[in-house]
Amino acid sequence: MQEIEIMYERLRGGIQQAPVELKELHEQGKPVVGIYCAYTPVEVIMAAGAIPVSLCSTSGAPIAAAEEFLPRNLCPLIKASYGFAITDKCPYFHFSDLVVGETTCDGKKKMYEYLNRIRPTHVMQLPQTLDRPDSLPLWEKELRLLASVLEERFGTQVTEERLSEALRIKNREHRALNDIFTLAAQNPPLMTGLETLLVSDFSRVCFDKERSVREITAVRDQLVAHATKGWRRMEPGRPRILVTGCPLGKALEKVIVAIEEAGGAVVCYENCGNFKSTRELVDETQPPFSALAAKYLRTPCSCLSPNDGRMDLLRDLAGEFRVDGVVEVILQACHTYAVESLRVRELARQELEMPYIAIETDYSPSDAEQIATRIGAFVEML
Repeated sequence: MQEIEIMYERLRGGIQQAPVELKELHEQGKPVVGIYCAYTPVEVIMAAGAIPVSLCSTSGAPIAAAEEFLPRNLCPLIKASYGFAITDKCPYFHFSDLVVGETTCDGKKKMYEYLNRIRPTHVMQLPQTLDRPDSLPLWEKELRLLASVLEERFGTQVTEERLSEALRIKNREHRALNDIFTLAAQNPPLMTGLETLLVSDFSRVCFDKERSVREITAVRDQLVAHATKGWRRMEPGRPRILVTGCPLGKALEKVIVAIEEAGGAVVCYENCGNFKSTRELVDETQPPFSALAAKYLRTPCSCLSPNDGRMDLLRDLAGEFRVDGVVEVILQACHTYAVESLRVRELARQELEMPYIAIETDYSPSDAEQIATRIGAFVEML
């Protein structure tokens, strides 16, 4: 048990040290590219010799500053993203030479126009239907355009050889993440929901991907070794919860805390940055640009219409992780996820025949007690 806690502390230390490491890499001449979304093809950025880094967007601290320029009734993730930029309180944004965005929603698309005043911002035009024959060619064209932008800005070349190597590295990291995420499929799960988020957060800010694979694999091996000796992270019998919906982050950990303090076990996530991003690997036998385009375009975000892929993923996860109930987290003013919640509710209650609850919230801690009360009643029912 002590060995596992030491490893978790190493991951926390890696997250805390990441801004310093990025500063040192930037001072050594490494270009930095800030990203926000699971659709951003980080392998193209890596192939250009640049460092992709997820930018700050999950804290309510800079929202007041953003509301001087943006509507108050805008999604908190968008306001936080812009607030961190204008207040220069995100170290990853501070060192970014370029920001890559995408047209997943109208609010982000318009916010990027203002972000471009602060830092050069390239916006990828995401096809938002999968059933049209031109969607995949259009998205591959966007990946190639991004490569051209990176080549021109950083004086480099994104060759197919470099791209193939980058996607192999990311595939290894995604395999390592999938291997550790699936430990929660055991009964009882070998990880808590917060520990799963810790692993995800570490992978996003570990710039040496080989190190990321080693660290994540080491934690997994320790968890498995202890489990073979009878150790369990959580007691048996806890209701098993699948969390879905908007991207999670520090401000939304209040939902995960409420579930697990009420006696539930968060066994899997269908949110950006978890299985939605890692479960499908890039086909290494295909030409790299077309293989990457196919993988990323199948990311089942609510901005797609229709978004049948999300329903398929929820079915798969519910069965694999033997889920007892579904908790959907919806950010206020996130219209695509709010509208799509009807399909998720119908899937959970009618097809999967399991309880479902939707939590609409923002980044403020003011509703934490109310959320805990609702979640407590939901878990007790299970």
